[in-house]
Amino acid sequence: MLETRNLTIRFGGHVAVNAVSCRFEPGTLTAIVGPNGAGKTTYFNLISGQLTASEGAVLLGGRDVSALSASARTRAGLGRAFQLTNLFPNLSVLENVRLAVQATLGGPHRRGLNLWSIWSDHARLTARAHEILESVAMAQQQDAPVASLPHGDQRKLEVALLMALDPQVYMFDEPTAGMSHDEAPVILNLIRKLKQDKSKTILLVEHKMDVVRELADRIIVLHNGTLVADGEPAEVIASPVVQEAYLGVAKEPA
Repeated sequence: MLETRNLTIRFGGHVAVNAVSCRFEPGTLTAIVGPNGAGKTTYFNLISGQLTASEGAVLLGGRDVSALSASARTRAGLGRAFQLTNLFPNLSVLENVRLAVQATLGGPHRRGLNLWSIWSDHARLTARAHEILESVAMAQQQDAPVASLPHGDQRKLEVALLMALDPQVYMFDEPTAGMSHDEAPVILNLIRKLKQDKSKTILLVEHKMDVVRELADRIIVLHNGTLVADGEPAEVIASPVVQEAYLGVAKEPA
């Protein structure tokens, strides 16, 4: 579904991501871990198009999308959630989701518009938006301005917008960042639900190793922009070099 080939970016003399080649298959959730400054978010930005690679390529479904803008990659099927919410704060919860649904479904091609077509399109988009809000348990807040929502609900809404786009690949960059202990399980439950669709590919950057252990089918580890480990969670987590250098677990004394 998704592949990076020798993906590299340089900022002056600093190589932030160094020739990372990786394939991500449908029906899998891959966690990307590593210490601060390892290049995880930069790698995400290269995949989703926020940054342009110095070298290498990004392929989606076998198609090279390296030359596409971030918005064009979204239309091609890459859905990205950010560490900071990316919402329309002055619009209502329902209006935010309806705009995302409209971007995905649009309206049928017609030679002209009439009142009936405008109304039927609006009703169709609104019905789909309501369906998505029900699935993330936010239907009761549909009329609330986004700016009035607590942080945890804004993160839930961002997942709802991703669901409205119906991407082939879901990309979550620290989805529970800034959330309280009580709020985080809601987002994780949404990701668990997305995992049930085996046609989708999920990438997750996450520092909380308990979350990674539970959700991930596979872990890749970046360090100084280089891919240093790739495998099943138990195998990668048990690796001495990963435990010592990347997960903060000291070696036992000899």
